[in-house]
Amino acid sequence: MSGLAEAGEAVLEVLRSPLGLLALTLGGYQLGRWLQRRTGGHALAQPVLVCVVVVAVAIGVLGVEYPDYRRATELIAFWLGPATVALAIPLHRQAARLRGFVVPMLVAIIVGAVVSIVSAVLLARALGAGDSLERTLGTKAATTPVAIAVSESLGGIGPLAAVFAIIIGIVGAIAGPALLDLARVRDRRARGLAVGAVSHGVGASRMLREDETEGAFAGLGMGLTALAISVLVPLLALLLF
Repeated sequence: MSGLAEAGEAVLEVLRSPLGLLALTLGGYQLGRWLQRRTGGHALAQPVLVCVVVVAVAIGVLGVEYPDYRRATELIAFWLGPATVALAIPLHRQAARLRGFVVPMLVAIIVGAVVSIVSAVLLARALGAGDSLERTLGTKAATTPVAIAVSESLGGIGPLAAVFAIIIGIVGAIAGPALLDLARVRDRRARGLAVGAVSHGVGASRMLREDETEGAFAGLGMGLTALAISVLVPLLALLLF
């Protein structure tokens, strides 16, 4: 029995190691991709969502603190930058479809960013949220790094801003295409732009699987919305806070 106990403890130590945590993360994502294929691409079978659940359960069972997990998976965070930049490749292929779409696109991005910021802050205020939470929620439509930086510059809670951005990204990727279908939005440029503006990287990857044009404009919407949020939040903060 002591030999089994020692073997079990050794396995747990391996899983708690940086290499073990990295393998758990990659394994959780691959499980999500497998489920997605098995369900025929069902909206709820988002690899990111499955990975989050798997990792959350794993580090809870293993007793690993989040800062330790974050340091162990720094390699994945590093490659998110090049992966985001790579979204420019499908956009370059679709450059011709920007003709006649630039002005409506910029207006939609700015209006959408303003609505996202103001509605989040006013809803939080109506529900009795504190000032720091209001400043945190205003950045929810931006990519995670931008949301953290902007919210902290306003006195918000950076880690919580990251949580909201990730949750919004997952929910938008799951529900966005279905809502666009209900609204009878058929233009692939508009569909991609809408999901990318709300759901950033997660939404862009979802739309890229749907159609290359939608994926390209989702990547563009993600970048433009992050820029708009970083500019508009400090300006609107003068009126809202």
